[in-house]
Amino acid sequence: MKCKICQSPSTIFGKAKVIQKHLISFYQCDQCGFMQSESPYWLEESYSTTITKSDIGMLGRNLQMADVTKRVLLMCFPVTGKFVDYGGGYGIFVRLMRDQGFDFYRHDPLCENIFAEGFDAPTDDKYDLLTAWEVFEHLVDPMSEIETMLNYSENLLFSTTVLPRSPKPLDQWWYYGLEHGQHVSFYTYETLQFVAKKHNLKLHHSSGSVHWMGRKQIPPLKTRIVFGHRLGILRSMLSQRAPRSLLENDFHQITGQFLNDSKSPGQRER
Repeated sequence: MKCKICQSPSTIFGKAKVIQKHLISFYQCDQCGFMQSESPYWLEESYSTTITKSDIGMLGRNLQMADVTKRVLLMCFPVTGKFVDYGGGYGIFVRLMRDQGFDFYRHDPLCENIFAEGFDAPTDDKYDLLTAWEVFEHLVDPMSEIETMLNYSENLLFSTTVLPRSPKPLDQWWYYGLEHGQHVSFYTYETLQFVAKKHNLKLHHSSGSVHWMGRKQIPPLKTRIVFGHRLGILRSMLSQRAPRSLLENDFHQITGQFLNDSKSPGQRER
């Protein structure tokens, strides 16, 4: 089997059951380390529920990624820019970002938009930044899908947990997602470097599960500040630059009404 990323030969890594019923093979690239499943014939069954019941960290992840994205935008992008969340699920992340004043839109044809209805992304628009949280590991044809993302924006901020240098056996790492079978692509740091170079992008940051690649030129110091651990002073400084929440404007766009009191729509529903 050829690697879906760099087209180098891939050798079998192991076999495991997905959804407790289908015994399938996983292959790892000899060159860039990318790991892929065999052709995933079971995905229709896996996606009978778009959001898996084991994804109990979804809300916490959205809060965490909203914080990361806010720092990136305030430090490195115009706050008046336009942004898109690719694979945006129920729209939780888009709603969080719009509530903080960032003009975010959602793209996800496979999932119902519950929390950001009315803010789906026009497919022919260009965006200053694209986010994709826990999307890359679901991609059956990663290079083609990444090209689609780059049609939206030349700057990608995304999460996927990278493979360790010596990957754990298939039955010893939760991120393989065998219980739901939706994870079919796994990346090493070298894989992401190859993707960036292929598209003439710079891999600005890649650590753990959060990665940022793009064509935008960013001083390395800014990147270190944004993703650093000592963020107390930074948060205080950036909070002064944060734009005004779009919650009131969005309420007017959806209902045609203006808020006549100091309480937000969320508060008045309680």
